[in-house]
Parts: sequence; structure tokens; C-alpha cells
Amino acid sequence: MIGGMALRLVQANIKARDDSALGRFWAEALGWGLSSEGPGVTNLEPKGFAWPDPDAFYIDLVTVPDPETVRYRVHLDLATTSAAHQAELVARLKELGATPADVGQGDVPWTVLADPEGNVFCVLEPREIYRDTGPIAAVVVDCADPRAMARFWDEAVDWTLHEVTDDHARLRSAKGVGPYLEFLRTPGVPTVWNRIHLDLLPDPIDDQAAEVARLQTLGATPADVGQGDVSWKVLADPEGNEFCVLGRG
Repeated sequence: MIGGMALRLVQANIKARDDSALGRFWAEALGWGLSSEGPGVTNLEPKGFAWPDPDAFYIDLVTVPDPETVRYRVHLDLATTSAAHQAELVARLKELGATPADVGQGDVPWTVLADPEGNVFCVLEPREIYRDTGPIAAVVVDCADPRAMARFWDEAVDWTLHEVTDDHARLRSAKGVGPYLEFLRTPGVPTVWNRIHLDLLPDPIDDQAAEVARLQTLGATPADVGQGDVSWKVLADPEGNEFCVLGRG
């Protein structure tokens, strides 16, 4: 990183019809705490952490007028520790309002569900690599070229690149905590309904303009999602996935 600047992947941001109802689902699903910084915004944080602790990953839910018009290529994979835990978690999520989803996955060891607003996510079978991630194993981005995405994101954020192949790339916080960020080669246009994007936090926060400029030299482009005059900057990565660089609110 140039001159000690750092940009952290700090949260997943979910656009919602009803942030508080969807927030309650996800707080219960993950066993996380729930707060709100104002009307239309629900914040989820892992128990024992306060924003913006660098050892944690967060979720923000934001009510928007037409969430149906939004389609991002990001979904969450949830971790489990045993076959029994997987079965129990799936049953509990269904009680909370999740429904089975068919995205053409066929006969696979993980379970695909949709949250109460239709966002698709996966409950994984136990995997050794995810044993210490907490409830979210990975934030997964569908893409055409995982190698190119890995090059961009490895430079963009202060996370460590763990693995890259033609089909898959995986990064994680340099501190070895929290979920992985994964890029999965997915041919064709995304067909799955998701309204989740990534938020990045400059450290220090006043480096926002410098970080946005640095990201543009790496291949990011400014994106207009109708955000208007706000404290964050919306960019798109080289495959057009929008993400936000947070500033002083």
C-alpha cells in the first residue's frame, strides 16, 4: 500500500424493501446484534464488536424505493461445523422465513435458500477452510474472469490473496479473521436475484478521495446508481460490480 494508506472491505450492504424486517431475519440467522443509525437503515454487527473494529465484518440493510430494479452479483455463504449443524441451521432459517431456492444447483452438498425478500444465499456443508470464519463463510461474487478480479481486488483492498485459479479466487483479511471474499467464474449473465454490494472503508477515513483516485488507476470506474449528493463514492470494478468507498457521514 502506498504511504500506509489502507482500504478495508468492511461490510456487505443489502438493499431492502423493509430494512428492519429483513434485518431481524439476518440478525437471527447469524446470531448478531441489531442497531439502527436512523430511519431506513439497520446495522448488524457480530456480538462483542463495535463498528468499525478491523477484526469484524458487518452488514448494513438500507430501504430503497425499488429494490426489484437492483441486481448485484454478490451472495453470502454461511458456514456450518457438522452435518447436524447444517441440517439444524437450514431448519431454523426456514422457520425464520427463508425458502428453498432452485438456481440450477442440482445435487450438491450445500443448501440454497432465499431470504424473505428473495436474496439467494447458501448454507454450506462443513468445510475445514471455513472453520474459523464465524457464521459467514464467504462473500461470493459471480464473475467472468476470477484471475482478473483477483488482480484488481488484491491491489484494491488490504486483504491477502490465498488462492487463484481460472475458476475461483479467494481473499481474506490480512488478520485471518472473518469471511473470505471469493470470485467464482459464472458463465453468462447473473440470473440469481441479489441486492448485495460491498462497502470499503478508508483508514484513515479522510483518505477517501485519494483511495477513489487510486482505485480508478487500478481500473475502477465511477458509477451512477442515483445516489445523489452523499458522503460515499460509488465505483464499479473492472467487471461492472458496483461497490462503495465510505467517507465521513
